[in-house]
Amino acid sequence: MSTSPLEQKQFPIGKFEKPHSISSTQIQQWIIIIKTFPKTLRKLVDPLSKDDLKLTYRLNGWNIQQLVHHCADSHMNSFIRFKLGLTEDSPTIKPYFEDRWATLPDTLQVDISESLKILEGLHIRWTTLLESLSSKDLKRVFIHPEHGQSISLAENIGLYAWHCNHHLAHIEQALQYQNNNEK
Repeated sequence: MSTSPLEQKQFPIGKFEKPHSISSTQIQQWIIIIKTFPKTLRKLVDPLSKDDLKLTYRLNGWNIQQLVHHCADSHMNSFIRFKLGLTEDSPTIKPYFEDRWATLPDTLQVDISESLKILEGLHIRWTTLLESLSSKDLKRVFIHPEHGQSISLAENIGLYAWHCNHHLAHIEQALQYQNNNEK
């Protein structure tokens, strides 16, 4: 199945596909991605200028600054969803309008260093929690009201490992797009 050029830009690493079965090895690989994300992100964005942070990965896409702040917003929400899933029986989580959040003043005006600090502390706590999960914990679920689906904590680990790589690819794409246009 081929994808459109727009979809290729929106999903440079493809859409998340839930495996039919999730092994403990796969969980550990995903946790490593989540654990190392703040350092990988920082390495990618630290050398960037204020002008670079305004680069977008596609026409009408978020700029790099918005992507970094979005990761902080999204990962905070995910961390809370894990805690709800661990402490309540099949809770219905609260979705949010990420596109609207990306246009709020804290996203458009605050230096990305603040979200990088959030991500660093959050990911330490998050991976500590993830590394402690038992096989029974990984089967716990929360309900996402947009889809009406039960999402297991194991699946959500995979989704957020994908999310980390997805937005790293967007930032790399924005920088590549700029480099290609300068030639």
